[in-house]
Amino acid sequence: MSSPVAVLAVLAACLCGVPLPVACSDHLNYRPIIGVLAQENIVGDPHAQGSSYIAASYVKYLESAGARVVPIKINRTDEEYEKIFNSINGLLLPGGDVDLQTSQFSRLSKIFYDLAIKANDASDYFPIWGTCQGFQQMTVLTSNKNLLTLTDTKAVALPLTFTPASQNSRLFKAFPSGLLQSLSKDNITSNFHSWSLSLQNYSRNAKLKSFYKVLTTNTDGRREFISTMEANRYPFYAVQWHPEKSPFEWVDKPGMVHSAASVRASFYTAHFFVSEAMKNHHKFSSASEEERALIYNYSPVFTGLDGLLTCQPLLPPSPPDPAVSPLVW
Repeated sequence: MSSPVAVLAVLAACLCGVPLPVACSDHLNYRPIIGVLAQENIVGDPHAQGSSYIAASYVKYLESAGARVVPIKINRTDEEYEKIFNSINGLLLPGGDVDLQTSQFSRLSKIFYDLAIKANDASDYFPIWGTCQGFQQMTVLTSNKNLLTLTDTKAVALPLTFTPASQNSRLFKAFPSGLLQSLSKDNITSNFHSWSLSLQNYSRNAKLKSFYKVLTTNTDGRREFISTMEANRYPFYAVQWHPEKSPFEWVDKPGMVHSAASVRASFYTAHFFVSEAMKNHHKFSSASEEERALIYNYSPVFTGLDGLLTCQPLLPPSPPDPAVSPLVW
């Protein structure tokens, strides 16, 4: 027979909607700060300035749901990254185009992934969100392999095929029924990727299958691939599609969608992840240290609509220029 303490612990976790064995917080942090990983600039890109960049759409995406952003730059020490981890309330791994096993982006991702696993195992609730490349990076970190396969999904908008597991998922349970219907029937999720995790490769890998729950899939007509997933025991979430693009990127290309439903989907995913970050209570040692870390210390650079999908530089700190359109960091 279970002890009263154990029963109460399970009940508390269920009421908070927290995956066991992670404990829930007594109160929420209404000043969440989320770290966004920078990545190496693309070699030969004419817009490249400095060594790394963060697309402004990810910053706006998080800010739209009530969070602030700290850029996590490449080529720092492990000690610096651990200090940042203990100061932020969640992590977003953005889309991009780097090597998932040898890049600085992959090195940073592993450092923060390992710290998040350790923290959550100690009941320190720390969420991670991966988008596109971030999704792919999370599969590599969990499986210790690159199991991705080529798909014809470079610039296309698709509906989501929801799995039975999605009905009880943490991610989708608060979505309005009308929005879920739009996501399942309309071409409103933007896909800009050449590599995907096929359902077949996921099913054949014991580590991935035990770690992640598949919430939605898609197909390019030949291969069925995973488009949304969440971890079973950890507050880790990943989408192969781009919810941040619909409200904040305006490149005139196939796959870009600006419908009301796509914008709502963007907000609800951002709201969910920021709500997860509110369960974390990491903080900077002082208000001045927090201010120095925020992305507001960097001047965004408008690279033009044609470059919006590929290169948004993260520049050294400088006074903001009101003449510069705030599209990129």
